[in-house]
Amino acid sequence: MYTEKVMDHFTNPRNVGEIENASGVGTVGNAKCGDIMRIYLDIDDSGVIKDVKFKTFGCGAAVATSSMATELVKGKTVNEALQVTNKAVMEALDGLPPVKVHCSLLAEEAIHAALWDYAEKKGIKIEGLEKPKSDIHEGEESEEY
Repeated sequence: MYTEKVMDHFTNPRNVGEIENASGVGTVGNAKCGDIMRIYLDIDDSGVIKDVKFKTFGCGAAVATSSMATELVKGKTVNEALQVTNKAVMEALDGLPPVKVHCSLLAEEAIHAALWDYAEKKGIKIEGLEKPKSDIHEGEESEEY
């Protein structure tokens, strides 16, 4: 059963689309369920995310977590955006069914992948940012949710 917030972000997703000449673009997927998420960031010279858009191919929970993730990072600094976790996305949506938790992980990884791309383009290092996985199931078997 999905929460009202999940249903709202699925039926009325925020920030859908692409940003041409984006400061950073992150694409991640989940081979097991087939979800693919791409997040575009427009970051100004002071390191603030002015705009963010997403394109997601996947289930309703994947669309909802993408939408909420964009809402959580818009207007934030790069370092603040790095602190947005899958748990923060789930909490903002008032929870996800256990079988859909991976969608919130996709959202977190897509943000990190876009930040990584931004850092690579700028030739900078973002403290605490690690090279993202392209498939969120890499090494996941040992993790418990």
